[in-house]
Amino acid sequence: MREDTVRYMMIAKANARSESGAPPSPEIMAKMGQLIEEMTKAGKLILTGGLLPSSQGIRVTSSGGKITFTDGPFTEAKEMIAGFAIFELASKEEAKEISRRFWEINGDGEGEIRPMMTR
Repeated sequence: MREDTVRYMMIAKANARSESGAPPSPEIMAKMGQLIEEMTKAGKLILTGGLLPSSQGIRVTSSGGKITFTDGPFTEAKEMIAGFAIFELASKEEAKEISRRFWEINGDGEGEIRPMMTR
């Protein structure tokens, strides 16, 4: 990692569409593919991925030394992650601009931009 950059994780939160398990439209996939290719070639995109619906997941809870596993689906979709991308960028403003481009392609939804600990 360069000294003049920060790693940011951009998170797309789950919603009814992502929890349905239906893939994005071919048009969205093509536009997203173009953005991913552009960011990868520019050396800004480190890793990206989408997650399957919570119905295929397992929640892990640790409390008082006891570990509990609960099979999905989970009802709190707005608190779950549907996808992520990790970028190495020069500023928070650059992170906001890339996120804006993602949401213009993806459509309605909610996400987060979080700087990552690097050491």
